[in-house]
Amino acid sequence: MDKQQLRDAYKLYWLENGKPPVSVYAFCKMVSLPEPAFYDLYSSLEAVEKDIWLGIFEDTINQLQDDEIYRNYSAREKLLTFYFMWVQKLKADRSYILLQQDKFRFPVLHQGQLETFKKAFYKYVEDLVKEGYQTSEIKERKYISDQYVHGFWVQALFVLRYWINDSSERFEMTDAAIEKAVHLSFQLIASNTLDSLFDFGKFMFTGK
Repeated sequence: MDKQQLRDAYKLYWLENGKPPVSVYAFCKMVSLPEPAFYDLYSSLEAVEKDIWLGIFEDTINQLQDDEIYRNYSAREKLLTFYFMWVQKLKADRSYILLQQDKFRFPVLHQGQLETFKKAFYKYVEDLVKEGYQTSEIKERKYISDQYVHGFWVQALFVLRYWINDSSERFEMTDAAIEKAVHLSFQLIASNTLDSLFDFGKFMFTGK
């Protein structure tokens, strides 16, 4: 059994039992896998859960990076396309994710499960932001630019939570939410909107 097969078996356990295995031993017994063989692949059940989320992200990125049209997109278009593709990939595991939806009502409080996905997402967004600097799509600002990636992570959690709660046909409302969220975020970090807000704030507090 390889990692992918083990992850699939773990999700199947959730789907058939409505809860996680109580231990590695119980899980291995269910899938007829010697316990030492499990530890050759993962250190814990939590590590399996983290890898499920990372795997969805990596599958999304790999498919996008193979697309020449995507590679020629602007930073905003790339992020928009990423979210559209990501939620399409999430659909394959929607039943598994919905069984854990209570965790994602306030996803900021349950980021342990998303830890490795978060690190990979940060690296992806850091590269997008650098592209945005080069094309002047994103304004580089002292002290603030380093916070852009944190804002995009909050945005990703918003998209995830919105998709989990979306009951519209073909998740059309999620698509609309993605478009509005990405459009707003790039407006804020472009060279005009945020600077105007700073100038207004400075004027209000200093009169200059």
